[in-house]
Amino acid sequence: MGLSKTIWSNPSEYLRVEQPDNPVLFFAPTAIQAAARRFIDGFPGMVTYAVKSNPTEEVIENLSAAGVRGYDCASMFEIDLIRRLAPDAAIHYNNPVRARHEIAHAVAKGVKSYSVDSASELDKLIEMVPPEGTEISVRFKLPVAGAAYNFGAKFGATSELASELLRKVADAGFIPSITFHPGTQCTDPHAWESYIREAAVIASRAGVTIARLNVGGGFPNHRLHGVTPLLEETFALIDRVTTEAFGANRPLLVCEPGRAMCGDAFTLAARVKAVRDGTHVFLNDGVYGTMNELPLIGVIDRMEVVSSTGAKRTGEVVPRIVFGPTCDSVDRLPGDLPLPGDIAEGDWLIVHGMGSYSVVTNSRFNGFGELQMATVLSLKV
Repeated sequence: MGLSKTIWSNPSEYLRVEQPDNPVLFFAPTAIQAAARRFIDGFPGMVTYAVKSNPTEEVIENLSAAGVRGYDCASMFEIDLIRRLAPDAAIHYNNPVRARHEIAHAVAKGVKSYSVDSASELDKLIEMVPPEGTEISVRFKLPVAGAAYNFGAKFGATSELASELLRKVADAGFIPSITFHPGTQCTDPHAWESYIREAAVIASRAGVTIARLNVGGGFPNHRLHGVTPLLEETFALIDRVTTEAFGANRPLLVCEPGRAMCGDAFTLAARVKAVRDGTHVFLNDGVYGTMNELPLIGVIDRMEVVSSTGAKRTGEVVPRIVFGPTCDSVDRLPGDLPLPGDIAEGDWLIVHGMGSYSVVTNSRFNGFGELQMATVLSLKV
């Protein structure tokens, strides 16, 4: 997989000329830079990018060019990637569970911000990380509402434990902060409100004035026709509620969007391998490829079908069962997809909003998964 050097006008032009046999991800640098500016101009604090959602070099380079100066890293690989591509950027090592050799690597790379959600992991940081100028953010969790899935099942301290950890962070001489993640693909701005108010309770109970409040990721990208991300409304709510909850002790704010930054900068074209007996649609991509996340948080309905000549299929919509290319029965997109009734072998299924958790989850299971990438000026088909 590699990004083509040619810049195409749009996906249709590429498909018509190249007639690719493998799935293609189309990348629009203008789209990702616009998403970055939307956060930088609208969010009332520091904007960092969650590298795990799409760590390709072209994404990092374009975010850096747009003005993103902070990156949320979860591994040594991601730390090294950012140090190479954006050497002066701030790195937040916010995976709250780390082996000692990973902590040592981060310290050697000059990382000055960490998160933690347990006493045992905090003890490691106190043991190994110099406290001068170093931030430790305590991560807590609450019951999730309005998210596609719950990060709290794996990460986050209870409110009571978070206060204990925060007090210990301050006593050890680190810069005390708080962080949370409201859950992925939060389309309701109010998903952040209860977290922010509880963060103020945690800090008050600990008797600690926190330096920063990291309101996490969770910001959605555009996946469904009828659900438009309300980012500006979310920014305004975060700003207002933080002032209400903390008053004179209001902390600086940080956010770490992933999918909201990169998701709408990529469009997928998967070719139709067969329409079995006029019923089941088989694609050359599926859940072992770039569509790995769809069974977890739902199908993206921003889809269209184009023929091998680039013409849009306009037949009456028919519900279809859609399978990927592997010989595994779980390689199926969830539910029935509403697709044009005249869909045919050799057509391409175009899926918009495919920039997040697609490249990084694409596997070579069963010998499939070879993926092409192309740069386009516009993602409109």
